[in-house]
Amino acid sequence: MANCPNCGVYLQTVRNRDGIYSHCNQCDGRAATFPQLRRITGDRYVSSLIRQLRQATQTSEQPCPFCQTPMRVFLLSNPPVTLEGCISCSMIWFDGGKFEQLPEGVAETPEDAMFRAMEAEGKWRMEQQQTRDRAGSLGQPPDEGWKWIPAMLGMPVKFDNVEMSRRPWTTWALSAIIVFISFCGFTDLEEAVNNFGFIPAEAWRYGGATFLTSFFLHAGFFHLFGNLYFFILFGGEVEEYLGHWRFITLIFLSAIVGDFIHLLGNLHSDIPCIGASGGISGVLVFYALKFPGARLAFFWWRMGWVQLPAWSAFVLWFLLQLVGLYLQKAGLSHVSSMAHVGGVVTGFALWLWWRKLKPKTEAAEPWQT
Repeated sequence: MANCPNCGVYLQTVRNRDGIYSHCNQCDGRAATFPQLRRITGDRYVSSLIRQLRQATQTSEQPCPFCQTPMRVFLLSNPPVTLEGCISCSMIWFDGGKFEQLPEGVAETPEDAMFRAMEAEGKWRMEQQQTRDRAGSLGQPPDEGWKWIPAMLGMPVKFDNVEMSRRPWTTWALSAIIVFISFCGFTDLEEAVNNFGFIPAEAWRYGGATFLTSFFLHAGFFHLFGNLYFFILFGGEVEEYLGHWRFITLIFLSAIVGDFIHLLGNLHSDIPCIGASGGISGVLVFYALKFPGARLAFFWWRMGWVQLPAWSAFVLWFLLQLVGLYLQKAGLSHVSSMAHVGGVVTGFALWLWWRKLKPKTEAAEPWQT
């Protein structure tokens, strides 16, 4: 789904004699491709515009309507106007009133013939993107062969390669700390879980520190691998958008609220709860809300490869958590879906806020989050 970067509403496809573009009925913004702009302003003007976009280093807080990656910001001299664009999608975004400021009536030069194939390709890419966003896509695997490995294990993979403006150092550093502490705990897992896991009946031991220490412990390798995979897969883009400190706040506040929701549902339980997925759930919902059109690919044995936009994949995951709530209350699951839901609620609340800002017994198994 192609959404307006300002309003978040679905963009309408408009066709006229100048080509095809996507228009927002609320703010009058539009996304125009390079070939359409060539028809209106001529080859020389658009070549200069593309050159300025490629040289731009400033990143916008607004995502591209199609690939959801942050757009680049650049300043035109004629007319003097600030624009945003996406090189990978061959697209310029015009806020309301800016498109009309472009020069018109420039005669077509002979060199324009070189770009007729680009025009057809640009139209095709935009239409194909909108079709994939609305209905998903079947049968097309990702380009990277390694993505088959997590996909065969039931994990989602990103279909698009997103180029970020900086490396997600906080995500990588926190992942390394989780791995180190979890492996230290594996040397004597029972003692580590009993000492540092979150136990609802003893929630305030160590001054409440187990709300955080439980985040770094895991019940085994596959528990650790699953949590880290989702964290690294989605954490980078969220970290880039929020910055280091807001990103850390999102993770740990989601983890603490997740443990608190687990506490409310298991007030007298002496079974420890461990794992990072309460905090990771906050990252997941933030990613789905901030980058709803980002494409995720799944491999289903009966259907092959299936692509879904991030928002619909999150909805399916959240429905599974609601089923998990029932299983947890019935004593049929040792996965704390309550902690997951608590993380989701926290991530949703922080998204509502920050989107407006500038950018224990031997027989009992521990709860896993």
